[in-house]
Amino acid sequence: MNNGYKLKGEFDYGLVLITAVILLMGLFVIYSASYQKFISSNANLAMRQVNSAAIGILIAAAIFRIGYQRIIDFSYYIFGLNILFLILVLVPGIGDVRYGARRWIEFGSFAFQPSEFAKVTFIFALAKYIGDVKEGIEKPKALIIPFAMSVVPVLLIFKEPDLGTALIFIPILFTVLLIAGARIKYLLYIIGAGLACAPFLWFILKDYQRARLLVFLNPNLDPLGAGYTIIQSKIAIGSGGILGKGWLSGTQNQLNFLPERHTDFIFSVVGEEWGFIGGALLLFLFYRFVGKGIRIAETTSDTYGKALAYGITTMFAVHVIVNIGMVCGIMPVVGLPLPFVSYGGSFLIMSLACVGILENIKNKRKVF
Repeated sequence: MNNGYKLKGEFDYGLVLITAVILLMGLFVIYSASYQKFISSNANLAMRQVNSAAIGILIAAAIFRIGYQRIIDFSYYIFGLNILFLILVLVPGIGDVRYGARRWIEFGSFAFQPSEFAKVTFIFALAKYIGDVKEGIEKPKALIIPFAMSVVPVLLIFKEPDLGTALIFIPILFTVLLIAGARIKYLLYIIGAGLACAPFLWFILKDYQRARLLVFLNPNLDPLGAGYTIIQSKIAIGSGGILGKGWLSGTQNQLNFLPERHTDFIFSVVGEEWGFIGGALLLFLFYRFVGKGIRIAETTSDTYGKALAYGITTMFAVHVIVNIGMVCGIMPVVGLPLPFVSYGGSFLIMSLACVGILENIKNKRKVF
């Protein structure tokens, strides 16, 4: 499968530049969002994020040199290993519990979230399947394996619990299958079946997850409880106006009114301190990033690379849309971080690795 490919010598400097600018903006925002915490606990989250970025860049460079085609040969094994870690994280004594969720595995002072890396290993496994099946993906029976592959991580991650990360596998799966040539009518049948089962899912949600869905419909239903964060988020974004209050000058941020402001709700800090201009600039950069990902996917002649690029680009796009949507109150709060901006080592390392994959896809061509 990998024979007949070599480096083109092409490199998308624009993609790297956009990533670097977003990452730099994120470091400034994380520093501001954790400023009070830094004073009280001497834990500089911005420096931790820099360390994670350094690791992510090294991994991205390694992937670029190794090549996605070599990795994809072992994608099923890597995905299976990731599933094993998702199982281990649920085992008491192995998985580390934080904020009421069991999502981390610790090795000494190092901790990572298997669920973050499961997104990428799933995309690799899906791309491997799509590339191997090729012409047969339009048949209904060809959809069984990819849906089975997605169900396993979704259920394990949902069990942690992490509803947002579990749900992100769905748009990735449908996008890649659609681009690969799966018939729309079969995908619509599956979506219809899923929607029919949706009311039953209400009964398996955690209490806080139900509360989040209810306050999405009416934030004032529990203004001091489940609706508190989204209310404070809207206040922070609205108070920023056009130009914002200035770096380290956001009152909702610095006076500690906004929970989770360095992770899931970090865009609230952007809106308050950098205003509409800063928020619009960040959105434009993400728009350009996603556009470049789509361009790479469209121009590659390799089926595996095309599926990989579309899967990765979809993952980033969904993260941005859902995160900013929930921060602004137009989508339910499901806990998805903002790429390259939200604090989190595992997610940042995974995101930078994906940039390396996209660059490697662009840098390959088939030799006839």
